[in-house]
Amino acid sequence: MHENRSRRYGIMGGTFNPVHNGHLVTAEEARTQFDLDKVIFIPTGIPSHKVTDETPTPEDRYIMAVIATASNPDFIVSRIEVEKAKPTYTIDTLKELSEIYEGSEFYFITGADAVWEILNWKDPESLSKYCTFIGATRPGYSLEKFKESHLLPDEDRTDPKVPKVRIMEIPALAISSTDIRNRVGTGHTIRYLVPEGVLNYIYKSGFYEKN
Repeated sequence: MHENRSRRYGIMGGTFNPVHNGHLVTAEEARTQFDLDKVIFIPTGIPSHKVTDETPTPEDRYIMAVIATASNPDFIVSRIEVEKAKPTYTIDTLKELSEIYEGSEFYFITGADAVWEILNWKDPESLSKYCTFIGATRPGYSLEKFKESHLLPDEDRTDPKVPKVRIMEIPALAISSTDIRNRVGTGHTIRYLVPEGVLNYIYKSGFYEKN
């Protein structure tokens, strides 16, 4: 079915602290809407933009991602950032992936609220060489700030340095890793917000519990 085109890989990057069902729904929707061959989950090792403690560790977050994606043969979990001993940046990871999967196309999947910050990332003028961005959003979400930032596809746009962004609507899931951590800390259930295996891993490890 895909003999006449390059392989397409979706990239789901993030701390995944913890990975949750919203991540999985977003990845699967991107896979089907953009005809991706695989979606690669890339847990961050040492975040360059967030302050985190070491509980759970990068290895724990990687394991939870593996557990969460194990039942889907189209999902891959990469250790490319977890094994690095320094902060990682999207542009550096994309360059490395382009060497590993030479000749492939990459689609970086992120939340729509984060897309407009792309121009503030490290070396943003090079991002368009390596990937197209997919901004996941709720139906009815306002796209005005994307238009103002000139990130949306435009037939008249000729600047190759501006990152390419496609908008993808997904079911309105209001799930966030921050909320899950808060719920565990206050004794509220997170069942059905995360995969069953991830839920058990969190509870058995005591992650996010408040002393």
